[in-house]
Amino acid sequence: MPITSDISPSVTLTIQISAVAIWLGLVFLVSEILHRFKQDPELVRKVVHIGTGNVLLIAWWLHIPTWLCLASGVIFSAIALASHYTSILPMLNDVGRKTYGVFYYALSITVLVALLWDSYPQYAVIGVMVMSWGDGMAALIGKRFGKHTFVHMGNKRSFEGSFAMFSTSFIVILSIFGLTHGIRLNDIGIAIPVAAIAATLEAFSPGGTDNISVPLSSAGLSYFLQSLL
Repeated sequence: MPITSDISPSVTLTIQISAVAIWLGLVFLVSEILHRFKQDPELVRKVVHIGTGNVLLIAWWLHIPTWLCLASGVIFSAIALASHYTSILPMLNDVGRKTYGVFYYALSITVLVALLWDSYPQYAVIGVMVMSWGDGMAALIGKRFGKHTFVHMGNKRSFEGSFAMFSTSFIVILSIFGLTHGIRLNDIGIAIPVAAIAATLEAFSPGGTDNISVPLSSAGLSYFLQSLL
C-alpha cells in the first residue's frame, strides 16, 4: 500500500518529488565535497553511481507514477549525454577515461521504467540496484584489494572486483525478492545465475556498455526465471 494513500494527489506528488530531490541533492553534495577535497575520482564517481541508483528504490517505495519516472529518466539521460561533451558534471569525468557510461546508465533506468514500472517494478529495481551497488562495489573493492588482474579490450579488471560484483548482486537480488514476497528457496536459484551473468558482463562489456547490459540483463533474466519457476 502506498505510504501516501490518504493524502491528496497534489500533496502526494509534492512529497514524492521532494523526497527524490532531497536524496539527489545529498548525493551530489557529498560527491562535490569529495571532489573539492581531491579525493580519489573513482570514489567520487561511485558515490554518484550508487546514490543515483538508489533513487529507483525510493521511487518504488513511494509509488512514484510511471510518467514522472519516465520524464526524470529522459531528463537525466539528456544531462548525462551532455556531460560527455561539457563540464556539467565534472566529477564524473575525472578518472582518465571518456566513455558514454553515464549516459548508458541513465538510459537503462529509463528503458526499465518504460518496460516494467506499471506491472513489475521490482524487476526494474533489481536491474538498477545490481548495476549501482554491484558495479560500485566491484570498482571500489577491485581498486583497493585487487591483486589478480586481467585486461579485456583495454579495460583492467580484477577477480576480487568481479567476486565483489557477484556477491553484492546476489545480496541485492535476494533483498528485493525479500521485500516483494519474502525469500523463497527458488529465489536463491534465480539470484545465483543472474549475479554470475551480471559479474561477467561487468568484467567484459567494453567502453561503459556494462551500464546498460548489466541492468537490462539482470532485470530481464530475473523476470524470466521467476516466471519459469
